[in-house]
Amino acid sequence: MDPISLILTALVAGAAKTAGDVAQDAYKGLKGLIKRKFESQGKSDSATILDKYEQKPEKTKALLEDELTEVGADKDEEIIKLAQKLMEQLNPQEAAEGKFNVQISGGTVQGLTQQNTGTLNQDFRTSK
Repeated sequence: MDPISLILTALVAGAAKTAGDVAQDAYKGLKGLIKRKFESQGKSDSATILDKYEQKPEKTKALLEDELTEVGADKDEEIIKLAQKLMEQLNPQEAAEGKFNVQISGGTVQGLTQQNTGTLNQDFRTSK
């Protein structure tokens, strides 16, 4: 799962009324961390979009996705780890299967998913 999708999924799942107390703590921590990220980059208006995402995720998803990307949330190790932790608490079975894995190393973020079935073709012919 790519980092932005993980963050968005965690926010929707955490906002659900069915999330338990422990998950609600992780959710509030994630949301607070994202709001502080917005504020630190002078985008306090984006916090409103984050709040609206809880009520109408389908209508505000693209806008929030853009805002998260713009502030670098998809490269913020703390935000990604907290989103992973929340999803592990809410969906332990899927977490055990690796659905929410995101690798961060040396400033590079890589998402892993079971649905990633891309093909890589290389041409090793030499020209004369």
